[in-house]
Amino acid sequence: MDLGIRGKRALVCASSKGLGRGCAEALAEAGVDLVMNARGAEALEQTAQDIRDRFGVSVTTVAADIVSEEGRAKVLAEAGEIDILVTNAGGPPPGLWSDWQREDFLAALDSNMLTPIALMSALMPKMIDRGWGRVVNITSQSVKAPIAVLGLSNAARTGLTGYVAGTARQVAPHGVIVNNLLPGVHDTDRMVSLDTGVSEQQGITRDEARAQRTATIPARRYGSPQDFGATCAYLCSQHAGFIVGQNILLDGGATLATI
Repeated sequence: MDLGIRGKRALVCASSKGLGRGCAEALAEAGVDLVMNARGAEALEQTAQDIRDRFGVSVTTVAADIVSEEGRAKVLAEAGEIDILVTNAGGPPPGLWSDWQREDFLAALDSNMLTPIALMSALMPKMIDRGWGRVVNITSQSVKAPIAVLGLSNAARTGLTGYVAGTARQVAPHGVIVNNLLPGVHDTDRMVSLDTGVSEQQGITRDEARAQRTATIPARRYGSPQDFGATCAYLCSQHAGFIVGQNILLDGGATLATI
């Protein structure tokens, strides 16, 4: 399917690996020029060059911490005018409710709520002026069904979800479409870290921890960054103009919900 976005320009955050990379690759395959951001310059440039070689699109790299004000300013200055924004940042560490202090919540909010809001606030006015734009926020399945040990993520990402619910409906009349993608278990470094935590806690191998988690997923596998990226690219396409303010689960059926 032609997504109708060839020649558009996208900013994809935290895109040197994992789900962000999956989104960047799928957009590049659709002919979208990219501005890619991550903290590590070496991994970012390697990924960018691979995408240039495979898809022949223009790729600008900006090594910076998107969560910091300085890093965000650097990314926005390099990015220029953007048609498509994909927000993404690493999740807070797992733990128990009794572990977290005010500072932990503020860090989670900065990373997983306030940074996406700041990027939308900076980039959507020009999208509105041009009468076209797409925003996809990578959040988590935990905004549909909380994950007890990820309370910091539950709180911050649900805050972003509430913000998007109202904002998406305000900008849609101007051709700017905002939605959220909610990943479940995917083959990324984040899941390696979580599986390692389970293995250490339960005294089992990481493979056993992975098998245990896989058994809870109706699809009986972990998702791939490619699965995720393809859905992201569709939501950024010309065909997604009637999908407004939605929270789309990519979790292999793991979340038990009728609606």
